[in-house]
Amino acid sequence: MIDREKVITVLRKRFPGASDDQIAAAANAIVGLGEEWHEVVGFERDLQRHASDHACDEPDCFVERLRSGRRFRLLEKLDE
Repeated sequence: MIDREKVITVLRKRFPGASDDQIAAAANAIVGLGEEWHEVVGFERDLQRHASDHACDEPDCFVERLRSGRRFRLLEKLDE
């Protein structure tokens, strides 16, 4: 199986001017994700706002990762 994150890394280096949507579409085609999957962009602020009320001290906690500025990709499966 092809590692999607590695594909995205290569695409970003090869096509630095491409938008996030273009990179996601190319990566999906390369790794064979079906058309029913859609990348959700711009969700980080909403998650950070909700995470600000949640207490978490563990370094591997999702909320702590958000607070530290880590980036995430969120995929949504569209209804069939």
